[in-house]
This record gives sequence, structure tokens and C-alpha cells, in this order.
Amino acid sequence: MDKKESITLEDLKKGSDEVLRQVYEANRDKFFNYAKRYNLPKEDLVDIYQDAYIAFYDNVMNNKIKSFTSAISTYIISIGKYLIFDTLKKKSRMVTTDFDFSTLDKKTVLVQDLEIENQILTKEQKLLYRHFDSLGEKCKELLNLFYYRGFTIKDILEHTSYNTENVIKSAKSRCMKTLKERIFN
Repeated sequence: MDKKESITLEDLKKGSDEVLRQVYEANRDKFFNYAKRYNLPKEDLVDIYQDAYIAFYDNVMNNKIKSFTSAISTYIISIGKYLIFDTLKKKSRMVTTDFDFSTLDKKTVLVQDLEIENQILTKEQKLLYRHFDSLGEKCKELLNLFYYRGFTIKDILEHTSYNTENVIKSAKSRCMKTLKERIFN
């Protein structure tokens, strides 16, 4: 294992410029290789990578990440993926509607990064929050895109690796069924 892959959460929390630079540089090309499938301009991808890295750094420094369950690159790419989807959605809306985007909040919030005060949640909300987190990554991503981000089935088909709209509908149905079963059990 090379030095870049052996960086720990504790190393990052120390805030060393050298460690932060290593993480930034080690994951930049991985991100661009992943992101090139979305055919966005290089300038947009650079901005998205920087935003994803900043979100990752903020999550580390604010103790939102308790431990790494996957590689750092996986974490940064997953943040970047949602930012790419948001960018693509905004671009497609700008072409097809007259909606004034200046009325929207510019700050992107990822569902898994929301800080929720348990004392203000209803019993049902607490159950949903806990059981949503227990779903697999594909289910969480699909439900997040559809319900939280407001993507249509067609949007999801365009921007993910699903093969058909029917596959997406079926997967969404299975994910919701699983979520409901976990909540009601």
C-alpha cells in the first residue's frame, strides 16, 4: 500500500497541508476518469471536484466521518457524483424552462451529511432516518435522486448506469418495499 492510500482519518484531522495536498492530488485523476462519462466541460469538472473535496474536508474536520468504510477516493467521488447530477439537472432545466435559478439556494446539501437534531424529529421521522441509513448504497442513491433531488425516472436513466426506465421503477419499488418493511418491523 502506498503512502497516499494509507492516510488515516487522524492524519486528515491534524490539518497538515502536505497530507491534504496528497489527498487532493491522489484523487483528482480518479475523479476526472469517473466524471468524463457525463460530458461536462473541463472547467465544470474542476469546480465540481474542488467542491467535492471541500465537502469531504469539511466532513472530516466537523467529525461527520467517524471512520472510513471505503477508500477516500470512493467518498470524494460519491460526493462529486451528486454534484454532477445537480449540475446536469440545472443545465437541462436551463435549456427546457424559463425558471429563475437565482431564487435557489446556492449551497448544496447532501442527504447523508444533514445534521438532524433528534429531539425535534417525530417518531416516524426517526424511524425513516435510521432505516434509510441501513439501506444499500444503490437504494439510497436511487431514493435520494428520486425523492430528495426530484429527478424523474428519465433523468435517473440518463445519469446513471440503469438500463431501462422499467429497471429503475422496479428497483425503486423494491427499495421502498424494503424501507417500509424495516420501518414497520
